[in-house]
Amino acid sequence: MMRTAAVPVLLAVLLAAGPLAAQSSPEADPLDKPLSDTTNTPQPASPGHEHESTPSTPDAAKSGRTAAPKDVYIYVGWPNDGEVVRGRFKVWFGLRNFGVAPAGVRKDNTGHHHLLVDTDLPPMDEPIPNNRNYIHFGKGQTETYLELPPGRHTLQLLMGDAEHIPHDPPILSKKITITVRPGGDSTRVSVR
Repeated sequence: MMRTAAVPVLLAVLLAAGPLAAQSSPEADPLDKPLSDTTNTPQPASPGHEHESTPSTPDAAKSGRTAAPKDVYIYVGWPNDGEVVRGRFKVWFGLRNFGVAPAGVRKDNTGHHHLLVDTDLPPMDEPIPNNRNYIHFGKGQTETYLELPPGRHTLQLLMGDAEHIPHDPPILSKKITITVRPGGDSTRVSVR
């Protein structure tokens, strides 16, 4: 009697968990979308987050740019410099001593990522361009998938403030070089 009563209860639990499992599956992860689906335009500030960031350094006050601590460290966590990848690959962003906030949110010591692909740094006193070489992550994303044509490419991260303007001093990563080989979805082929 105890066994037959447990079966309907177990079945009910499994059926109830089904929708939750589907929501947490890799297919439901918005970061698994192609890069064109993860680029963003500036987002409006969330209610209650309209306060201004005040420059905390003399240089920031003179430049009108948002101040950044000098101990911030930003880096491309993957792929590594010199990496050889195939097809579509994941890029994740590393950041220390600084926070991530969506575009439009003005909060001290925060910003959002911009991935520079095969390009030089933009002017530091203007909004970072938004095109295929300057990819905006205005929702606060910290990783994406990228698909580039075969060949050598450079990647570099640059943080932008609520209005996509680089901080003062600029928060930028080392520029890395990767090689993309044709074919497959294999993320890692070799390291130099």
